Amino acid sequence: MTSVDDAVATDAGGTGHPGGPARVDLVFEPGERRVRVPHGVTLFDAASWNGIAIDSTCGGHGTCKKCKVRVLDAPGDPSELDARAFTPDELRQGWRLACRAQAVTDARVDVPPLATRPKAATVGVGRQVILRPAVQKRYLELAEPSLSDQVTDAERVLAALDDLEPRIDLDVLRTLGRVLRAADYRVTAVVVDDVLIGVEPGDTTGRRFGIAFDLGTTTVVATLLDLSTGTPAAVASVLNAQQPFGADVISRISATMLDPAALDRLRSLAQQTLAGLAAEVCAQGGADPAEVYEVALAGNATMTHLVLGIDPEPLGMAPFIMATRLFPEVLAADLGIAVHPRARAVVFPAFGAYVGGDITAGLLASGMDRDARIRLFVDIGTNCEIVLGNREWLLATAAPAGPAFEGAAIRCGMRAADGAIEVVTMTAEKCELTIIGDAEPAGLCGSGLVDAVTGLVKLGLLDPSGRFVPEERAAALAPGLAGRLTRLGEERVFVLHWLGSPGDVAHSIYLSQRDVRELQFAKAAIATGWRILLEEAGLEPRDIQQVLLAGSFGSYLSPANAIRLGLVPEIGVLRVVSAGNVAGEGAKMALLSLRERAGGLALLEEVRYVELSDRADFNDRFVAQLPFPG
Repeated sequence: MTSVDDAVATDAGGTGHPGGPARVDLVFEPGERRVRVPHGVTLFDAASWNGIAIDSTCGGHGTCKKCKVRVLDAPGDPSELDARAFTPDELRQGWRLACRAQAVTDARVDVPPLATRPKAATVGVGRQVILRPAVQKRYLELAEPSLSDQVTDAERVLAALDDLEPRIDLDVLRTLGRVLRAADYRVTAVVVDDVLIGVEPGDTTGRRFGIAFDLGTTTVVATLLDLSTGTPAAVASVLNAQQPFGADVISRISATMLDPAALDRLRSLAQQTLAGLAAEVCAQGGADPAEVYEVALAGNATMTHLVLGIDPEPLGMAPFIMATRLFPEVLAADLGIAVHPRARAVVFPAFGAYVGGDITAGLLASGMDRDARIRLFVDIGTNCEIVLGNREWLLATAAPAGPAFEGAAIRCGMRAADGAIEVVTMTAEKCELTIIGDAEPAGLCGSGLVDAVTGLVKLGLLDPSGRFVPEERAAALAPGLAGRLTRLGEERVFVLHWLGSPGDVAHSIYLSQRDVRELQFAKAAIATGWRILLEEAGLEPRDIQQVLLAGSFGSYLSPANAIRLGLVPEIGVLRVVSAGNVAGEGAKMALLSLRERAGGLALLEEVRYVELSDRADFNDRFVAQLPFPG
């Protein structure tokens, strides 16, 4: 990556910061990464500019307090924010928030390892499809040219492909003659849609692959598909490398507005993520990257704009305009993916700025447009996409749920990685936890947050308004848990796990009153969204026959708890289905079937988008949904 010296100019005299050196040398550990940065920049920026990932969900703006690093040499005085994030002992040991600590002297900085493999749904609800991929191979045994047969090389190949009738790429022509003659005119033609993208020596008809990508804001999933059989050959997931720019799309859009160079960095990071996953699944599945002839990409509108290098600024402000819904011809190389050099890319179109191509793919996989039942599709995340309807009509909207479900904006929150509390089971006598990876608890992820709040609501320790009940009442309702309901400073908290000695609240994993409010805001936004869609359709909650909980978070969310909190309509729990990674399933279907790909495009004309932000009644309705159901 370009060094900071190349990216940041010094002043004309080269004197740097007044009273300090022009440059500061930092060593990031582990790995002994040595960088030289301008005097006074934050450690967070110094790391981000040099490709060193520091955990953050706010993009370095000082609101999430997750960018914890340990300055090993002369850490300097802590900021006010540091004093709230760390204990006095931790401050003395050099722990600081990277977004607040400035590089003013040469130093070594220890960066805790970032969980780059969050727990993610890699499969989801899909449908059987008739195998008819766009990638076709034909083995050809051609007659050699002679003085009496002077047909050109291109015409000779195209004439033998009379059932496909493709056009030919210029790049193929550049090497066609050499390949034909070296292979004694026994070759395999590779056709994608109506384009001849390659001619390979010998018979390679048994080897053709595609890669389906779900490009999420937090997690990216890739699946290698054997296009000859329609079966997955390998699957992998990884944290989106754009993570240092913030946990949500608004943070990343804001970054491009504040710094013109951020768009190129975000594009590069997204492409690095895709390229790394492509190499990984090819290695796992025993495929040569050159045997991957097509990729499919399902992502929200912002992620799609960023990976293609399209300015996302208009997405971040009213009236929320995309550059385009349908993309021109895109190659895998345009996405930074090192596969066959002329491999095509299928990029799913979006319905609107906040109902993107991942939802188009999800609707395709779930068959919303083919089912007679009235179904509600809910993809829960920072931005919650909601679709209601059946094969006759479909309504879609997006609700600003906020980052609580990703573990952001939660005091002890974290992503769904090893050490995260993912399941919380409460009775009046005990609180039991399930930890991802069977590790020591390190924090609370989204599904654990929902479970914890649901448990407290059921036991009566949280009243319908979301307030913790008085201590005396808690002792009567749940005597075994009353000791966990305590205070940290002036704020009331419920301790889920004591990391230190019992009673040491500061060294515990707890749920705060503010955390409960964050979840209430998220659930109120989602409930308001689907209720407005029901009104648009003239229906009642009881008319919904099935709810699909989509996405990674939806896969691990308890349907019973989702109903109890009011996240979804109050229907039979068996009618609430965890649909999993339906965006990835839709991307796979687009690679396996031209018919399904056409169906995805047709959805653009079948779905009516309902904008919530311009509704005068949204705020009042939002407030009405804040209380927990009685």
